[in-house]
Amino acid sequence: MVLPLLIVLNNALKSPADYSAHGPLALPHGIHFDALSDFWTRVDFGQMLVNSVLISGLVAVFGVVLSVLNAYAIGIGRIKGRAWILAFFVLANVLPQEALVYPLYYLSKQVGLYDTRVSLIIVFSVIQAAFGTYLLSSVLGAFPKEVIEAARIDGANSWQILWRMVVPISRPTLGVLMVFFFIWTWNEFLLPLVMLPSNDNQTVSVALGVLQGQRLMDATMTNAAGLLGALPAIVFFLVFQRTLTRGIAVGAVK
Repeated sequence: MVLPLLIVLNNALKSPADYSAHGPLALPHGIHFDALSDFWTRVDFGQMLVNSVLISGLVAVFGVVLSVLNAYAIGIGRIKGRAWILAFFVLANVLPQEALVYPLYYLSKQVGLYDTRVSLIIVFSVIQAAFGTYLLSSVLGAFPKEVIEAARIDGANSWQILWRMVVPISRPTLGVLMVFFFIWTWNEFLLPLVMLPSNDNQTVSVALGVLQGQRLMDATMTNAAGLLGALPAIVFFLVFQRTLTRGIAVGAVK
């Protein structure tokens, strides 16, 4: 992962003449920010950055909340038909997004949410929650029953057990899911391309599409776009790396 990022960084800081003369692997003869600034202004990257952060952040939060609620009912509540419900969530995880494009497009048109960030937040929250529910159901299914029974004897209701006992104990796993949901949503391309046609609502992953020409490609600007698109996700991962490591370590110990 580090080597491709360094190559992209190297090419993003070159001038087009330097790139043409020495190729993509040669070190730049001077640092040039022209490609970065040109791409930023050409696609209004600042607005796309805000859109991606807003959509990915809300999807990470809502996806985790939906996953916890579903998994609590399936794993601890032991609702009827548990095996069939889990099979449905597994099927939802393997369903290709290409099969969802037209139904989601038609439904968003009918309810008046087409070309709005709200539509994408709802769709991705449900999609990510399908994986989160399947994962958390097995985790909460192994939750100590003695602890839950003791809490009920003390007068705690289902909501109190969930928010005061289950969620705090499962916090490392929930942190891992939140990091994954953010990065997965950040990298999505197909649904944002279809559901958000206007420039004011598009995301970072769609910004690369404006650089594709029929017979010409600006290599330095393409690398600059890739660098600007990857940096926020890398920063988010580094900030929450300790949470991710702690969650994986706790899962391994359990």
